[in-house]
Amino acid sequence: MFEDGARALIVTPTYNERENLEPFLEGVFRWAPSANVLVVDDNSPDGTGDLADAIAARDPRVRVMHRPGKMGLGSAYLAAFAQGLANPAYDAFLEMDTDLSHDPQYLPQFFAALDRGADAVIGSRNIPGGGVEGWGLGRHFISKGGSLYSRTILGLPVKDLTSGYKAFKRGSLQAIDLAGIRSEGYSFQIEMTYRLLRKRLRVEEIPIVFVDRRQGASKMSRKIFVEAIGVVWKLRADGLRGKL
Repeated sequence: MFEDGARALIVTPTYNERENLEPFLEGVFRWAPSANVLVVDDNSPDGTGDLADAIAARDPRVRVMHRPGKMGLGSAYLAAFAQGLANPAYDAFLEMDTDLSHDPQYLPQFFAALDRGADAVIGSRNIPGGGVEGWGLGRHFISKGGSLYSRTILGLPVKDLTSGYKAFKRGSLQAIDLAGIRSEGYSFQIEMTYRLLRKRLRVEEIPIVFVDRRQGASKMSRKIFVEAIGVVWKLRADGLRGKL
């Protein structure tokens, strides 16, 4: 059903990704030529939004959503999902970073997992075959430690809770309360997966190798990590009270 990216919308939030945008799109369409891509740009000072508009003008597979300023990763995905769900042409929705850390060569594996029955798919760095290239000890500690911490508190089987390379079927996004999500950064990724599993949806992990960005600055910060620690406990409390 989803072969070559048919009926799939790939969402990529951008902020100062002008140098990465065209290589990213070239890679996506090499592996998923039938997919559409929605660029959600937060008024990038480097002109990423203008470049996205120029590309969209010549390639109907590319769409652009402009936002007035830097409003956060989670809200970018939620706005894009809301727009995509309003279009009956899409039955699969994917999250990808524009910075080339999420290799498009894995896209056929995401689509294959959806086709064989997964409700959502996570590109996992923490299962056999997965890994990371280009990180220092600090980033490894934050990512792996944050995932392990969240898994322990929430009691989840998923090995990579902080991965931002994901795919969802339409029904999966409709099953969870997207309007109730307020998390950003790492905690947004954790909350999305937790809500899926609370609905007893089938979440499958596939191995990916994450490559640290080569151009621009990382959006990761200690503030985002600290926020995730607090959100995990709120999610557990909400889950116990049946609010998710």
